[in-house]
Amino acid sequence: LFAVMVALAALWRSWGVEPDAVVGHSMGECAAAAVSGALTLEDAAAVICYRSRLMKGASGRGLMAITDLNLEDATLRAAKSNGRISVAANNSPTSTVISGDADAIEETLLELELREVFCRRIKVDVASHSAHMEPFRDELARLLREIQPRAGAIPLYSTTTGTIENGAGLN
Repeated sequence: LFAVMVALAALWRSWGVEPDAVVGHSMGECAAAAVSGALTLEDAAAVICYRSRLMKGASGRGLMAITDLNLEDATLRAAKSNGRISVAANNSPTSTVISGDADAIEETLLELELREVFCRRIKVDVASHSAHMEPFRDELARLLREIQPRAGAIPLYSTTTGTIENGAGLN
């Protein structure tokens, strides 16, 4: 996904299409940082590789699903799960991704299906953007400490902070 995003931006630029700003979620935010100039392509690729390597340690322990729940409903459901479910992404006013323990996600999907609320498992076996990633935080920080973000030439809308970043403050 990262490679496709960066390659598409390069293709568009070769056609003379220059972005006024960039945005991305998860791996997409890393690609956006590279396109904006906040990270070198090499550093952005290193972030993706380190993250992917660490995520292998979480493989088989969790699930993710897309739902037609709004953010408020998904957040309430996550709060009632005692940490077993997290809101992984809010895609739109009526589309939220949930992530967490496999059994908790499966239970939620069954409940939503019975209520005829659209939901679908995402074809992954890792609960990204959930508490499942916490055990990898310190190791990822150690691996990334040499990477130095800088001010980019293109504004970056961060889905992490909800603000426009110039890149220098990324951590």
